[in-house]
Amino acid sequence: MDIKTLTFIVVGLTFALYIGIAIWARAGSTTDFYVAGGGVPPVANGMATAADWMSAASFISMAGLISFLGYDGSVYLMGWTGGYVLLALCLAPYLRKFGKFTVPDFVGDRYYSQTARVVAVICAIVVSFTYIAGQMRGVGVVFSRFLEVDITTGVLIGMAMVYFYTLLGGMKGITYTQVAQYCVLAFAYTVPAVFITFQMTGHVFPQTGFGATLADGSGQYLLERLDGLSQELGFAAYTEGTKSKLDVFAITMALMVGTAGLPHVIIRFFTVPKVSDARRSGGWALLFIAVVYTTAPAIASITKVNILNTLNGEDQQGVLYEEAPSWVTNWERTGLISWEDHNEDGRMFFSNDERNEMNVDADIIVLASPEIANLPNWVVALVAAGGVAAALSTSAGLLLVISSSISHDLMKRTLMPHISDRQELLYARIAAGFAVLIGAYFGINPPGFVAQVVAFAFGLAAASFFPAIIMGIFYKRMNSHGAIAGMIVGIVFTLAYIIYFRFINPAADNADNWLFGISPEGIGTVGMLLNFIVAIVVLQFTKEAPKEIQELVESIRYPRGAGEATHH
Repeated sequence: MDIKTLTFIVVGLTFALYIGIAIWARAGSTTDFYVAGGGVPPVANGMATAADWMSAASFISMAGLISFLGYDGSVYLMGWTGGYVLLALCLAPYLRKFGKFTVPDFVGDRYYSQTARVVAVICAIVVSFTYIAGQMRGVGVVFSRFLEVDITTGVLIGMAMVYFYTLLGGMKGITYTQVAQYCVLAFAYTVPAVFITFQMTGHVFPQTGFGATLADGSGQYLLERLDGLSQELGFAAYTEGTKSKLDVFAITMALMVGTAGLPHVIIRFFTVPKVSDARRSGGWALLFIAVVYTTAPAIASITKVNILNTLNGEDQQGVLYEEAPSWVTNWERTGLISWEDHNEDGRMFFSNDERNEMNVDADIIVLASPEIANLPNWVVALVAAGGVAAALSTSAGLLLVISSSISHDLMKRTLMPHISDRQELLYARIAAGFAVLIGAYFGINPPGFVAQVVAFAFGLAAASFFPAIIMGIFYKRMNSHGAIAGMIVGIVFTLAYIIYFRFINPAADNADNWLFGISPEGIGTVGMLLNFIVAIVVLQFTKEAPKEIQELVESIRYPRGAGEATHH
């Protein structure tokens, strides 16, 4: 059976499964819609959290980044994983104890201010839209290649799908859909990895094959071969970094604290029955995430060797275009690979100097890896289903953040306090509809490739939410004036920096012009520091938080027994 038919069948079956789950888990109340009734078991919540958090950036783009950036790409692995530990240990249990549905709800009540709540709603919406653009781009890439439609059509199919099960099931439908999506994406990620690792190194586990010798009898290590090939073709040595230490630190830090401030991940910890379950589900999620994250470097390295050998030939002299393998022409149709015959010799050549004739998009590395390694068609179809599952699961969580920020925090808690549960649900569903349309626009016209767009979202979350949440839990004197001023300065500075270098003046986007040599992906760290500084300075000139708020913070930090959090 050909790839297209198999992909239709496999993706169609997974879609049928997601829709079936959404219908089974229909939301009947706002508590069901926002936090799945607060009754999700820790293991299921761990799986759902892993799927929510491992977006199209993790599935499609992270191995691509490591493949193209080599050592420098490791910042994404370190930042995202470290951030998850920080979130599970330091923030989630306290937020769960506070018992609020959303991050703006926590900010509004902790800082006893409607202004703080509105600023947090705006930050949540900016972060979520930036993030959702990356997911939609991922869905478009998958559909455009495997269903042979253009990226725009792919984005629209994906958006319709997500809207349907978010609308129907709310958090309850999303949670159990994400459990299914985790199973699909983990299976789809690891099966091809095992195949290609075994092919190249004779090892079954990608994690050990990554550091093993090649199976061709040369006695050469995989990374040694990749270093040699990379340097021969004008790329930096794969195992050596080119970024400054400060920039590596800034990007890792921005991704790390950005993870801890991501509203769609934090909301998952409200769906479990008890505070202790929030910690437990955090541990399970880390285990499920590790399955994919420890596999990524192996896929990146092996596929890079395969690409360099396929496009340039075993002798690295170039391959005749007519003799190019079918995956090159398949991906050419999507526009994510292109070839210009500069020296008119009819041969393709891929390098990082004036000899280069190929343009290869980093987003294809994982999706194309089974085709590049000549794996069976069913493996290719499985990877397509995994890529779609990763993008859809995160998109659903983000849509819920946007709709709950507007319906719960803006309408119910600020503008229209007297609306009924039923009206609030209606507003949530309408808000999700508008969010879908705006997300689709950004998916069709993205400001970068998937992982880059997502890195910007993490930077914005780091600069806006993280300090407000940390000080809200661990610094009881922090008042509303400080928190509001900090959030505004942090997000405005970070957003302005990203927009300037990526949209207004992209020609200046290099280390010579960056502030302290920190790239737009890492600037969220500076935004976060500014947020802390401004908040603390403003606190010195204003009255500290009222006594009852300070007592409330004390009660969250030092619980009298592990009582259940209550919803208001």
